[in-house]
Amino acid sequence: MLGPPKPRRLDEPIARSLEDLVPQGHFYRHLERTLDLAFVRELVQGTYAATGRPSIDPVVFFKLQLILFFEGVRSERQLMHVVADRLSLRWYLVYDFAEPLPDHSSLTRLRDRYGHDVFRRFFEAIVETCIAAGLVWGRELYIDSTDVAANASIGSLQPRFAVEAHLTRLFDKDGDRDGDDTAVESAPVCLPVVLPDAARIELAGRAATRHDWIGDAGRPDRKRTSGAYRRTADFRASATDPDASPLRPHGAGVRLGYHNHYVVDGGRARIILTALVTPAEVQDNQPAIDLLWRTRFRWKLHPRQITGDSKYGTIEKVAAIEREQIRAYVPLSEAGHRTGQFRDTEFAYDPATDTCRCPGGETLRFLSECPRTHRRIYQAPAAACAACALRAQCTTSPRGRRIGRSLEEAFLERVRGYHATEPYAKAMRKRKVWVEPLFAEAKDWHGLRRFRLRGLENVNIQAHVIAAGQNLKRLLSTQGWGRRPLPSGATGVVLPATQAVPTGRR
Repeated sequence: MLGPPKPRRLDEPIARSLEDLVPQGHFYRHLERTLDLAFVRELVQGTYAATGRPSIDPVVFFKLQLILFFEGVRSERQLMHVVADRLSLRWYLVYDFAEPLPDHSSLTRLRDRYGHDVFRRFFEAIVETCIAAGLVWGRELYIDSTDVAANASIGSLQPRFAVEAHLTRLFDKDGDRDGDDTAVESAPVCLPVVLPDAARIELAGRAATRHDWIGDAGRPDRKRTSGAYRRTADFRASATDPDASPLRPHGAGVRLGYHNHYVVDGGRARIILTALVTPAEVQDNQPAIDLLWRTRFRWKLHPRQITGDSKYGTIEKVAAIEREQIRAYVPLSEAGHRTGQFRDTEFAYDPATDTCRCPGGETLRFLSECPRTHRRIYQAPAAACAACALRAQCTTSPRGRRIGRSLEEAFLERVRGYHATEPYAKAMRKRKVWVEPLFAEAKDWHGLRRFRLRGLENVNIQAHVIAAGQNLKRLLSTQGWGRRPLPSGATGVVLPATQAVPTGRR
């Protein structure tokens, strides 16, 4: 028979605890057992003064960041609405029924207080946990980057000097929003290493001529990275997000955005070892060596090969990798090659006479050395080129054909030798299904398609939370997931039953 309508009596006190109401096999119970976040108190210790009003527990704050990741929530305000009516989330945060939750504005202020360095160390702590669980192989490294849209419109571009003057009026010289000078910045860790004077002078000279991408959190030094070439970002900036710069994705119009870089382990778990966000004006390969070397030394890895696409096949990157006795499995760049003409590599080099021989048999002699590109230039006689039957396939210059041979040509020839081997072909196949699916996962499920935060510091924070969450998913999957709800806004698919469902009729 039809049952009576259910009376609405929700004001009666609840006699059961959260511990009883959350199922034992719930996802957040599994997450709590797997990851102990007590270490974050030490990470943020230096950002607080010795006296004052007690803060929100940092463990609660970072648990909220993980909830933001797993639930697919786009804002702190929405996050606190979701937490308020979910028993499992209250249990995970250790907040009882009647206990008031933190205000959403407190989360924003805490994020600004901690800064990018704390979030980077939080990400590294998750990587250390994955290493301890045996999920990192360390023999192969894969590097790639992807375009991420900024939370700003292309119409917000203004002359850079006007934007910088506006920001100077808003903030003091230290960039302090609150005027809170009580927090103590944690000093960097310096290992006591005694070097010979000659080595110390050489290292100081190298450091003066290179840009520290990791230390500057992906911020470019335009005097070093741009040189004489001027980009739009050098003289125009967004009033909404001054750090975002124009990019042109494939098949789309110009928009503001960033580049998100990953270095991924070659083991089956595909653990992200290093993550960094740079403005879109920074070329994909510019921070590559900093990312790779930090990955090696931070995690004490001994990779035998490093794999990337053609963006990383420049002379500087290939030589740096091969010089460390690591195989550079990358397609070499053909920048400057004209379609339909002989490549420079088709000219045979004779080290005994320091000359090159063209496909037509003519000798190209040494002309000059270019210190900017680190190449030796060889040129054929103009008269010989003018009378050559292969001229149409070689050059259109009346001076004759010129080719450049890199000072690091020995490393380039070694890499060209890899291209005909099966390990190289296997690495290229593996690359397509190794890093790019991680970017697709982050974009489709975790908000990486468009950053919700603004500013290079904040988008690096968001990227490190996403990368930490992706690693945590792989750590959890090794021990069973538990029951986890779909992220907010996702659609669940219910498969049809294999057997007839009884209707209750006789």
